[in-house]
Amino acid sequence: PGISLEDKRKATEMLLNSGVDTHGLNAVRKHISQIKGGGLLKKALPSQVITLVLSDVVGDRLDAIASGPTVPDATTFDEAWRVVEALRLEHRIPPQVIVHLEDGKRGRLPETLKEGEFDPDKVQTVVIGSNFKSLIACENKAKDLGYNTLLLSSQIKGEAREVAKVIASIAFDIERFGIPLKKPVCLIFGGETTVTVTGTGRGGRSSETALAFSMEIMGHEIVGLFCGTDGIDGPTDAAGAICDGRTRERAREINISARERLAQNDSYTFFEKLGDLVKIGPTGTNVMDIGIVILQ
Repeated sequence: PGISLEDKRKATEMLLNSGVDTHGLNAVRKHISQIKGGGLLKKALPSQVITLVLSDVVGDRLDAIASGPTVPDATTFDEAWRVVEALRLEHRIPPQVIVHLEDGKRGRLPETLKEGEFDPDKVQTVVIGSNFKSLIACENKAKDLGYNTLLLSSQIKGEAREVAKVIASIAFDIERFGIPLKKPVCLIFGGETTVTVTGTGRGGRSSETALAFSMEIMGHEIVGLFCGTDGIDGPTDAAGAICDGRTRERAREINISARERLAQNDSYTFFEKLGDLVKIGPTGTNVMDIGIVILQ
């Protein structure tokens, strides 16, 4: 109560720009909201509550998806305050947010919903859409098309360009040794990579993965597709990009350097020039990112 939407927005932006991790961000967001951290469930009880969840969180942690509006919260006001202090934001975050967190820390405000504070028989939470479910659908389609399939993981994390190297190395073993599968093969994986932005270019996680992957597979008969399931890759109008063993060669023919574009985090421009962006428009559903690698 008393915190405006604008103050919440500013606080969230400052936390993100200060390098807060997901756990710390959620701890603060839950404690400045009447809805997050089980707040919606508090208001709905004692009614029967059924929550249908589309997961955009690696590992499908219910308390992290949308900051857990209908599930109990293990974090506290004390923990939220420690996050703010650790990032030295106590004199920069909007005053109303700081006052609210201080009042909560001193016991003047009720905590978020905790385990044991409600009848679990009244509450049911079902994950109806997730990255893993989308990968299973991809795998089934690939099998129908005659591919041997390998679903690597739905919990891929890490720097996009490093993930690209690992995926390429798996593809190379299949190509050269037929291990762990013989061609034709469809490798499938998903999750949410990160991009450390050091350049001034344009792009997102998926297109940066595609660009790094294209550099690894140059000269190989391998195709890679990397896309966000929401149809939006970072601050762009593309879902991601497609690449193959000739992508880098084609770029050189029109005087585009893959290495320079990657250094500038300019994967969007790179694939736009080649006509290899994947544009499907917003899907309205976000279950993170998927990658598909084909070896014929």
